[in-house]
Amino acid sequence: MNPSSHTRSAMDQAIDRHYQFEAADDVDGVLATLADDAIHDVVGSPTGPRQGRESTREFYEQLFADLEQTDVRSLKRYYGDDFVVDESLWRGRAVGAPLGIEGHGRDLEFRILHIFEFAPDGAILRENVWMDTTAIAAQLPALNPTEPAATTATTATTAGAASPATG
Repeated sequence: MNPSSHTRSAMDQAIDRHYQFEAADDVDGVLATLADDAIHDVVGSPTGPRQGRESTREFYEQLFADLEQTDVRSLKRYYGDDFVVDESLWRGRAVGAPLGIEGHGRDLEFRILHIFEFAPDGAILRENVWMDTTAIAAQLPALNPTEPAATTATTATTAGAASPATG
């Protein structure tokens, strides 16, 4: 993709492909969507921004160990000449210890905001990520050792407040 072909459609396809690899827990696939020198910045991450595909690999390996995605639904996208802001709703299960909190396989739902910047060839040059960590932490309270995980699961409402899980 050259600079003049950063169309909404082309950027949407690149993001959707990136999300498909994430949904499949395919680290190599995700990394292939990034430019060689891409910056991957999960705001608030203790490791800070990472630069380059291989530096980003460890993040995705840990992410896929902690979270099992069942759905990501884009709520709104805003477009610039070579960037997209994507607001999505993430759904899945905490199979590891996201945010250092044991997930016990509990259901999670939270909003996530991405800013994707694109290189001239269409690869993702920069990915900034903001997650609703308050909603995540509220859905993963410490379990009473005698209480089964299913009775404490919660989901986030649109406003990000925790409410009892259904289903």
